[in-house]
Amino acid sequence: MGRRAGSAPVRRGVPFAALAAAALLLAGCDAASVDLIVSTPTATPRPVAEGEGPIAIAFAPLRGTRVDGAGPQHPSIAVKIDNHEDARPQIGLNRSDIVFEELVEGGLTRYVVIWHSDVPDAVGPVRSIRPMDPDIASPFGGIIAYSGGQERFINLMMETGLVNLVFDFDESGLFERADDRPGPHDVILAAAEAVGSNAALAPPPVQFAYGTADPLAAPALAAAPTSRIELVFSDGRYPSWEWDPTTYAWLRSQEGQPDLEASGERVRATNLVTLRVGIEWPYDEVPLTVLRGAGEAWVSVAGKTAHGTWTKQDGGAPIVLTADDGSALRLAPGNTWVELVPNEGSAAFAP
Repeated sequence: MGRRAGSAPVRRGVPFAALAAAALLLAGCDAASVDLIVSTPTATPRPVAEGEGPIAIAFAPLRGTRVDGAGPQHPSIAVKIDNHEDARPQIGLNRSDIVFEELVEGGLTRYVVIWHSDVPDAVGPVRSIRPMDPDIASPFGGIIAYSGGQERFINLMMETGLVNLVFDFDESGLFERADDRPGPHDVILAAAEAVGSNAALAPPPVQFAYGTADPLAAPALAAAPTSRIELVFSDGRYPSWEWDPTTYAWLRSQEGQPDLEASGERVRATNLVTLRVGIEWPYDEVPLTVLRGAGEAWVSVAGKTAHGTWTKQDGGAPIVLTADDGSALRLAPGNTWVELVPNEGSAAFAP
């Protein structure tokens, strides 16, 4: 068992060598050299031999992966996804770009899931929003979809300027109830159709800085070897992640059981970003995750973890990750889970 966050910093160790996969993703770059600074996935031709045409190189803004041509020019879609036991298995999590896990009432958690690079035909189950969701979804622009919520929370989301798709008010036929799931954990969204109906919206801006497949290799980051991550949101929600070198991914469990999505695949992530966050209670029994300001952060990639801080200037600003040495904490190209762990909870990183 590693040391718990809040009582002591993550245990330091000697980082292992970068895997050969780094060369396949971003050949010729060192582990902390690539910083995506464009706000849209605009293609940039690179020099080619005489007689050849320019080859467009672009990056998916929410994954940092190379894409053909100019990349996806449609908006992203953020969807509020249920994580009640009766809502599992969820649909399409492994095809998402970024997932945020947050504490809600009753000690449960829900997700805000962002799809852009690969938008499934259907996602779900879709549930209602909470007061921190505008600060989570706003930096991406585009679309937010949810089943409803308290009027004051809906009003907060409407004020963001995002396109709001709300099951309670839906007249477009984008939502439906699944016959094989119990209510209220049965609302499914036609995500690809929703994006297609709003294709004129701009693509999302870049949210994080990306490096190679092993972006924590620089000795100055003092990244610690990590085989398992244990998180505690509450007595009833304690997800964990195990590093699997065969798939080069973190594999997720919930309450001690492997977490599977509807496809039958284990839920997985290339990057894990763990943020310690304050919880306030201005809405009676509904907790508010405080996502403005700064706090402690860990980035876990390629079987190691580096410590740093997170900052977020305002609701529309992205989360900025900074290492203890003052450099940017970069992610590997791929999908990312952001775990918003309450200060009253814990995060442990085992070597």
